[in-house]
Amino acid sequence: MLRELRIGDMVAKLPIIQGGMGVGVSLSRLAGAVAKEGGVGVISTAQIGFEEPEFEKDQAKANLIAIKKHIKKAKELACGHGMVGVNIMVALKHYKEHVLAAVEAGADVIISGAGLPMELPELVDEKSHTRIAPIVSSKRAANLILKMWAHRYNRTADFIVIEGPKAGGHLGFSNEQLADMEHMDYDSEIKEIISCAKTYEEKFKKHIPVIVAGGVFTHEDVMHCMELGADGVQVASRFVATEECDASDAYKHAYLNANESDVQIIQSPVGMPGRAVRNEFIRGLEKEKQPITKCYNCLEKCNPATVPYCITKALIAAVKGDMQNGLVFCGANVGRINRMTTVHELMSELVGA
Repeated sequence: MLRELRIGDMVAKLPIIQGGMGVGVSLSRLAGAVAKEGGVGVISTAQIGFEEPEFEKDQAKANLIAIKKHIKKAKELACGHGMVGVNIMVALKHYKEHVLAAVEAGADVIISGAGLPMELPELVDEKSHTRIAPIVSSKRAANLILKMWAHRYNRTADFIVIEGPKAGGHLGFSNEQLADMEHMDYDSEIKEIISCAKTYEEKFKKHIPVIVAGGVFTHEDVMHCMELGADGVQVASRFVATEECDASDAYKHAYLNANESDVQIIQSPVGMPGRAVRNEFIRGLEKEKQPITKCYNCLEKCNPATVPYCITKALIAAVKGDMQNGLVFCGANVGRINRMTTVHELMSELVGA
């Protein structure tokens, strides 16, 4: 029997975090359903306001409205069970504003990656309800963040999410590392990161749960992570093929129809490699850049004049079902997903119930 996941004074009956997926793939419906089952449901704030009427004119305003709306709705759906949190990318142009809005809305947790969240503790008061976690892919990154947080804020992480090389979306690895992924001894890296966390546990006299993500597909994978010393796992791709996922049916079928050979590493305008389903959109990019006629103000370091495509436009097209013009991020095991399920069935399968 898997033990519960404790983060600060909050408890999730099941040690399963549903990974944040944007744009619009994991919103309140999916996150609320996961929390209701006793897990941790996570909303992605990346261009979360894309369906708000203000979005075309004022993306920043629309996103802040949607962050508060989706956290509130997810908590209502959760009926007091599990936890509801958000994933906020460091690379976002309005990162600070997203964090403050999530705290104001009562998010249980904030998980932050796609860059190093060095200033996150400054934005989230330790006395607030919200707990914070960095996403790391190496011991070096974990130590860098925890050392900086300790030095600058006399504070440490409430938990840590380790994203391995098989994760979906943006990846904290080089193209060379990803190309030689099968020869990577990542279990050893996980143990090193857990050891790093224990150093700060001793310093701050508190437990820092460590969550392992990237390629977690079966109950056996969950148990393997626990045997390495993890407190829980984060699963993303498998939640796409659920009835409750917020993405369109066409998006879900892109997962169901994908084979292992359809998975490709691309270069994202975020400045990091990303794993996606090779589709018409990606094939078109290999022939020519997609002209950018409008900037949606999503990324801090994006230059519309030089990037090959607009990631906001591509991700919104995909989540709405336009696969010709849409970018579909995925995990390495997407080819193994071949049937639709429900959040309840998937959570039961993952915990071996």
